[in-house]
Amino acid sequence: MNVSLTPELDKFVASKVESGEYATASEVVRDGLRMLKAAEMTREAKLLILKEEIRKGYDGTPLDAEAAYEMIRKGMQ
Repeated sequence: MNVSLTPELDKFVASKVESGEYATASEVVRDGLRMLKAAEMTREAKLLILKEEIRKGYDGTPLDAEAAYEMIRKGMQ
């Protein structure tokens, strides 16, 4: 696999290798991809939690506006 980087990203990768943080450019790219994967998994987990909370809201007994405002004011869910 060949990957083309912008000049800015190429300099960034080179600086990480030159600093001794990484031994090779491949290590920098692999670490970056691992971070991207972790961030994506976190985003997906948060989305699932949000969808579950929305589902709970739809399954609950509807509140009138005054009751909803009172719950929010008291910090309840």
